[in-house]
Amino acid sequence: MSLHHPHRTRIKMCGLTREADVVAAAQSGADALGFVLYPPSPRAVSLNQLRHLAAAVPPMVTPVLLFVNASPAEVEAALAVVPNALLQFHGDEPPQECAQFHRPYLRAARIRDDRFDLLKYAQQYPHAAGILLDTWSEGYGGSGHTFDWTRINPWSPHAPSGNVRLVLSGGLTPANVADGIRLLRPWAVDVSSGIEQAKGLKNPALMQAFVAAVRSADASLTPTTDA
Repeated sequence: MSLHHPHRTRIKMCGLTREADVVAAAQSGADALGFVLYPPSPRAVSLNQLRHLAAAVPPMVTPVLLFVNASPAEVEAALAVVPNALLQFHGDEPPQECAQFHRPYLRAARIRDDRFDLLKYAQQYPHAAGILLDTWSEGYGGSGHTFDWTRINPWSPHAPSGNVRLVLSGGLTPANVADGIRLLRPWAVDVSSGIEQAKGLKNPALMQAFVAAVRSADASLTPTTDA
């Protein structure tokens, strides 16, 4: 009889704008904390705010800087504030723009109603640390709506043809995240509006409920022993 290593979905909480929310997110068990550097977003932060918020991110928790069609100078300026950050590109950035910083990055794919070819998209961004699937919206994310998860089947994160880390995003909440994990078995999940009391203002109780739902889903996927 042998024991299995438990499945563990990573958790990213995004759109943080207050130090108290950074602390609460880390304490709830988030693996990564996202900061939006896209001025039109209601969750956007300035470089001065970013400096203050990043100082509250504890060791072993990854800060993530989210950009939408930003200039190289804007990305470099934010990296100067948070040198250890993971980058996230959420606009129309081509592969060469994402890779030019020689930093690990997530590439967001905005899913429309038509069938989405995840393997083809991932092949276009071979250097991405993960492909983040989000609901298409005019405002580049933050819609609070899910997309039809079955549209990316028959994708399998275990398929030998696609060794890509999948990050599920778009309208996730404590009530539906377990369904997404069971269906897609993503490497990570990304939540923003689903843990908010208002745009950019997080709710610690919802954060804790979200983490609990993820861990419950993980436990349901993991057989305990092999006979």
